[in-house]
Amino acid sequence: MAKTNNRLGRGLSALLKDEPSVVSASDKGAEKLVGNILEVDLKKIKTNPYQPRTNFDKNALDDLVKSITILGVIQPITVRKIEDGYELISGERRFRASQIVGLESIPAYVRLANDQEMLEMALVENIQRQDLDAIEIALSYQRLLDEINLTQEQLSHRVGKDRTSISNYLRLLKLDPIIQTGIRDGMISMGHGRAIIAIDNLDLQLEIYEKIITDNLSVRETEKLIQTFKKPAAKKITKSTELPNDFKRAQLQISDHVKSKVEIKRTQNGKGKIIIDFNSDQEFERLRKLLE
Repeated sequence: MAKTNNRLGRGLSALLKDEPSVVSASDKGAEKLVGNILEVDLKKIKTNPYQPRTNFDKNALDDLVKSITILGVIQPITVRKIEDGYELISGERRFRASQIVGLESIPAYVRLANDQEMLEMALVENIQRQDLDAIEIALSYQRLLDEINLTQEQLSHRVGKDRTSISNYLRLLKLDPIIQTGIRDGMISMGHGRAIIAIDNLDLQLEIYEKIITDNLSVRETEKLIQTFKKPAAKKITKSTELPNDFKRAQLQISDHVKSKVEIKRTQNGKGKIIIDFNSDQEFERLRKLLE
């Protein structure tokens, strides 16, 4: 049985005798349970299956363990009520640190939520964290769009961010996974990642990524580097569409034969077309008869 916070008084403790049966807003006693801070047995709390966060900084966790050892848990975690106990919505670092310290219970703010609501609360709470990396934020945005079926406009209102900012984060997910990992590990910044997105070729993305790390390039230097990569690509396209010499000779021969300007256009895969100019209907008729 969860113990109530002392500030709530003995009355609430009595009302919570049937607490395990409270799992929805319509259940008896729900209005007394939900929205209150309880001292919950750590063994009764399950981790969040929808936890959007995958990286937990070990040093930060160690610091939290030291703090809890001295001062206890200052900020309650948030949980939802389930049939056989509780499930974490937010506060997993505090929950883990409390387990390491050896506490038996932890202060928890109780919510009632279905799976979708829980996922949304976990994702939105996660996005608001100051120490979250850009890829984790982008993944949380994407999950809200995909799994909660929000539009970017609705998402903007839910998380309090403008649509441009959200779009910039989401575009990071187009990067090669190796580069995404580099952003998560702090090897490069989000600004570097946004610059690299201008390159569609994933192999070239990785080449630029490696050069950023090797040469310790700033975001501005990275943007200049990307421009040098893009210019040769444009020249290569121009060169690849140039007619081979045998086609140039054929173009002249056809032009001499029909007594009119002829242009041959050919793609790299061998497809193309022959264009014959004419200046009047009479000229067209002459060419038509010639080609019959």
